[in-house]
Amino acid sequence: MKPKKIWSNLTVNDLDRTTKFYTALGFKSNGRNEDLTSFFISEDQFVMHFFLKDALTANVEMEISDAHTANEIVFTLSAESKDEVDQWAKEVEQAGGKIVSQPKAFGAGYYGFLFADPDGHKFNVFYM
Repeated sequence: MKPKKIWSNLTVNDLDRTTKFYTALGFKSNGRNEDLTSFFISEDQFVMHFFLKDALTANVEMEISDAHTANEIVFTLSAESKDEVDQWAKEVEQAGGKIVSQPKAFGAGYYGFLFADPDGHKFNVFYM
């Protein structure tokens, strides 16, 4: 198999809130309709779709976990410096995200933090 692209499909409760949050972080919109809002997340145009939970569960035959209480995945966003990590933390809080672990050094030369978006989806911001 040789997939041409990979993207994510996550569930949210409020498309307006999700759109506002990711727009505040500077991500480029990939469109929106009545069931989803979508963003390009990186230079290589990784797509994250955020579906209303009922819209996604109507089309898949599986249980969707509550991201506030369980995690299937933690996305990692790269940073160019420690200062950029710290700036991300400020912007995440200003946009309405929750800092799960404050920026800190760990391991040999690593620096980063963990945050949750308003629907509980987790992201590392990481400099090494």
